[in-house]
Amino acid sequence: MQKPITIERTASLADAHRVMRQYQIRHLPVVEQGNLVGVVTQRDLHLLESVGEPHAETSKVDEAMIEHPFIVTSDTALDEVLDIMADHKYGSVIVMGHAGVEGIFTATDACRVLADLLRDRAGMSAEHDEARPLG
Repeated sequence: MQKPITIERTASLADAHRVMRQYQIRHLPVVEQGNLVGVVTQRDLHLLESVGEPHAETSKVDEAMIEHPFIVTSDTALDEVLDIMADHKYGSVIVMGHAGVEGIFTATDACRVLADLLRDRAGMSAEHDEARPLG
């Protein structure tokens, strides 16, 4: 398993943008000396830039990050995670383990899970009925 991409809280906003572009991601766990201290999203960066137009090379990630992100362990039930994400409108969940950040589960990942479940359900029902699209 590949270690997830993280960024130091003292990194610049420009660094965060570069990392997000390089890895084609929209959520970055923020660490300080290896410990999770927050999460920064592409949306957070754009919002901060549109409001105050900070200088991306000198402004730090901790100016844009969300402190105390929602965290779970890898054994947390998926339905529980999805309920909490929906109830609180969280766009991501940080998965923590003994060694620190193990991964990140995003709303996009939740959509993939749902699509897989629907395909599986449609495949099973296709044996008995014709699968019906929504709408």
